[in-house]
Amino acid sequence: MNLGFFIILAAQFLSALADNSLLFAAIALLQQYQAPAWHTPLLQEFFVIAYILLAPFVGPFADALPKGRVMFISNAIKFVGCIAMLMGLQPLYAYGVVGIGAAAYSPAKYGILTEYLPPRQLVAANSWMEGATVLAIILGAIIGGVLVSPVNFSQWFDGTPVAKHFLAPQFAIVIITPLHLAAGLCNLYIPHLPIDHKPPKKNPLFLLHDFWHAFRLLWRDPLGMISLAVTTLFWGVGATMRLVVIVWAAFALQFNLERATQLTAVVAVGIAIGAVIAGRYIKLENSVKAMPAGIAMGITLIAITFVHDWRLAAAALLFLGALGGFFVVPMNALLQHRGHLLMGAGHSIAVQNFNENIGILVMIGIYTLMIKEGLHITTIMMIFGLFISASMAFIYRRHQTLIRQSEH
Repeated sequence: MNLGFFIILAAQFLSALADNSLLFAAIALLQQYQAPAWHTPLLQEFFVIAYILLAPFVGPFADALPKGRVMFISNAIKFVGCIAMLMGLQPLYAYGVVGIGAAAYSPAKYGILTEYLPPRQLVAANSWMEGATVLAIILGAIIGGVLVSPVNFSQWFDGTPVAKHFLAPQFAIVIITPLHLAAGLCNLYIPHLPIDHKPPKKNPLFLLHDFWHAFRLLWRDPLGMISLAVTTLFWGVGATMRLVVIVWAAFALQFNLERATQLTAVVAVGIAIGAVIAGRYIKLENSVKAMPAGIAMGITLIAITFVHDWRLAAAALLFLGALGGFFVVPMNALLQHRGHLLMGAGHSIAVQNFNENIGILVMIGIYTLMIKEGLHITTIMMIFGLFISASMAFIYRRHQTLIRQSEH
């Protein structure tokens, strides 16, 4: 890995750190405004809707310009979203603006890997990228949790002009916003590469048709279909679990928001560990062999519902994250490789984001309805655990069936 790759990595880390810190600031801001409990999962819904609505356009956008420039523009949009939240725009809407920037950013950040690196380095590069993202999630949870704490804010700023002009979550946003500026600065130094798979037309109808063609192409490819199904399931459940863990920690461990965010960081540490192990031992051509870890992930989630000691909870969540990181990193690399071969990096990542964020939208929507209807958090966790294991087992058996059919 050379300097150019590590510049890409630094830009991703800073941008993800800002996104994840902002999530907890937005949650705290909703609580400060005494919004209903079901508004908290809606934050993620407002964030991911842009991925779905803009999917036909962000892929061609990422392929039509140097990807470093696309990442810079995307960070600028995220910066505007932070400022809007700080200026008083309803947190749901402001976080939706940040989601627009994130939707444009994602095809570029992953697409540049397939253009910049040879296929033999893709799993390792994804391991580095996921590791940096997970580190950002960990630090984002810690920084966000510390900054939004009213106790900390009172101790630090009581009697100062800061306390007169800001609530704790608002001051957290003041600290978080410059991170997008730092990410944008890194974007300016990303190596310029030849534009790959530039769309022949900019007509929206053509782009919609082109996206639909890419969508069908990836789902009809045997390896593309398996990897797309797995990553869609993982990110849909993973985004929901981040919110579930906060609620479960409050019930089972009597944790406040600051301590509960630290538990979400433990999951992220586990993902980083699993990603490193996958990067070291799983080759691109053997990516599917990591799938049984997804079945074990669902079983582990069910087991966590019986835990009431924070030390055991931390160990179980660490293991849960490691299983997730171990199987999703090879699947991501396989999906990027197949997509790059079939249609171009930007197009394939846009299709991936479209599917994964529909998964997130559906999963968090179901979770929101469960919360609104008053289901107990342990019941919700068991339902999700059973769903993960059953779905992963079905996908794995489907892959085995496709292999047998191809051999005959």
